[in-house]
Amino acid sequence: MPHVVAGSFGVYVHIPFCARRCDYCAFATWTDRAHLVDEYLDACRVDVARHDVPAATSVFFGGGTPSLVPAPGLVHVLDAIVRVPDAEVTVECNPDTVTAELLAAYRAAGVTRLSFGVQSMVPHVLKALGRTHDPGKVRAAVEIARSYGFSSFNLDLIYGAAGESLDDWRRTLDAVTDLDPPHVSAYALTVEPGTPLAGDPARHPDGDDQAAKYEVLTEHLAGAGLDWYEISNFARPGHECRHNLLYWQQGDYLGIGCAAHSHRGGRRWWNVRTPERYCELVRRGVPVEAGSEHLDGAERELERLQLALRTRAGVPAGALPLDDPDIAALVDVDGGLAVLNLRGRLLANEVALRLRTVTEEPAAS
Repeated sequence: MPHVVAGSFGVYVHIPFCARRCDYCAFATWTDRAHLVDEYLDACRVDVARHDVPAATSVFFGGGTPSLVPAPGLVHVLDAIVRVPDAEVTVECNPDTVTAELLAAYRAAGVTRLSFGVQSMVPHVLKALGRTHDPGKVRAAVEIARSYGFSSFNLDLIYGAAGESLDDWRRTLDAVTDLDPPHVSAYALTVEPGTPLAGDPARHPDGDDQAAKYEVLTEHLAGAGLDWYEISNFARPGHECRHNLLYWQQGDYLGIGCAAHSHRGGRRWWNVRTPERYCELVRRGVPVEAGSEHLDGAERELERLQLALRTRAGVPAGALPLDDPDIAALVDVDGGLAVLNLRGRLLANEVALRLRTVTEEPAAS
């Protein structure tokens, strides 16, 4: 698994605008703020200029729906970010919004990677998730991306929606691998408090069903040459998302935009949540930070282990009580490292609760 190169630094830009809010979404996104788009993008550009940070090795435009805003405005923000010559630049795209003109503008501006919100390739599952595109839009988006030289892109999936059978999930995976993607992200549908999904128990996902779908996912993608490198992420060699590796390897990054998070040297902070407030504070020339926390040595090391456990890099074997047969059965140990096996990835949260920093003494029995 690739490691973050020393000196790597990421910039995340949050674009909080959507045409429609999905029932499962708890992100800081809005469907009624189109009148703020230009002001917001200008505020992001000004905010970038206020920070003294290293040249970015990766930039990620997430949301929300970054591809919903006019390409010149997004490019205007990207141009304000100082980047190393080979920086990875990713833009999340809804297949409904993808056009040749849009991707041509991205390519000319230095975008190197796209992430398409596919979720499913089965129409009734898309409807259950509240998505507006159809599978044909996904195929068209991938074709346009390839025609403009995007050799690195991601197809983002969600499994566990109400009414999605195991055969539906296999149909999605067959359709996705037919597109020969270099990277796939696949997330178990999660019930977030305050969402319409949370208020409808009949549509809540079933844990056993999701576990079965994860097993099918892993086998299917491995057969297509995409191996897991983080529990929910699969890639061909060399196509792992460098920006997300920063997160999983506890790197430093700057968050731009409302609700965006940042991390440098153990200090984590987050911006005000609404686009109106963000624009106002930037206009007044005052900080947009809403809160922060600082992890001390032990806390930071434990977090590092928790993040690493989710990846193929694994953790030092001494960080887990491998004398416990229940834990030992969930990892593969090689060269002093413990890496979650398939069953371990299904029970990753439980394994993480047993982590200890390697300097700690095991608890007395």
